[in-house]
Amino acid sequence: MSEGRYARFSALVGSRLKIRNILTRYALAECLGTFLLVIFCDGCAAQSVLTKHAFGNIMTIHIASGIALAMAVYAAGGVTGGHVNPSITLTMCILGRTPWRHLPVYWLGQYTGSFLAAVVLYGEYYDALNAYDGGVRVVFGINGTAGLWTTFSAEFVSVGNGFFDQIVCTALLLMCVLSIFDPKNMNPSNGLIPIALGAMFTTLGMSFGVNFGYAVNPARDLAPRVFVAIAGWGTHVFRYFVISCDIAFVYHRNGTYIYIYLVINWKNLVTHLTIVTVSNVMMSGFVFKHRYLRVISSFTGLNVSSSPAST
Repeated sequence: MSEGRYARFSALVGSRLKIRNILTRYALAECLGTFLLVIFCDGCAAQSVLTKHAFGNIMTIHIASGIALAMAVYAAGGVTGGHVNPSITLTMCILGRTPWRHLPVYWLGQYTGSFLAAVVLYGEYYDALNAYDGGVRVVFGINGTAGLWTTFSAEFVSVGNGFFDQIVCTALLLMCVLSIFDPKNMNPSNGLIPIALGAMFTTLGMSFGVNFGYAVNPARDLAPRVFVAIAGWGTHVFRYFVISCDIAFVYHRNGTYIYIYLVINWKNLVTHLTIVTVSNVMMSGFVFKHRYLRVISSFTGLNVSSSPAST
């Protein structure tokens, strides 16, 4: 096909397949990004375990997971910012970075992409899985394979320690993400942001992967968990669902509030910002009075009226 004919063909296909609804584009971008994240993260774990570590180990899993996050953000970042994590989207909505009406759209794309990744990975390693467990799907034990798709605690981890582990890991994740995206901080260029996020994710896994597999992404945890329950592992896969999935939603705000209070340059903000004229602002159930509004409104981009600062 000549160059001219190819250009006309591409233009014709592009005009017919062009997605004009912006919310649909957001959902598809998050779907693609989360798909890449989950299929690479779970794929490297499956290759390692199903070959009895002949083609991978715990270090390759952590490194590949960080690269997977970077690739996911590169794929979706130009459209949505590359959240690929429902708790990140919720945090961005709370901070005013993402409109609340986009929340269900992002979540739909994230959970759908994660579920599709689980399906594709199952098909990719179906024969290897049967060779490993003899066709008998087991959640726990020496032949347990459900953990290739979702996260479970180590045998020695108690329920209380599991809760604490997820609180710490989720807070660390949010603090690091906010520091990378904060324009008042080091402010890396857009091309470096995915690399920084990937390095952070690898570090998180190398530091806190032993207890619960750093299950800080509800989409990566819940959607594949539903799939393996359907695919033959049964309802036992929901044994630690509340700990691994819900904690990311309940306690993601800890890292957000810690970052707001401890990292923002207070001196520069007080010098250059103005005091808003409203009496208070509600932020995820917490009321911040007058003297905090300068910080919160600057960091979150709240659209509030203001007047010159008074002493």
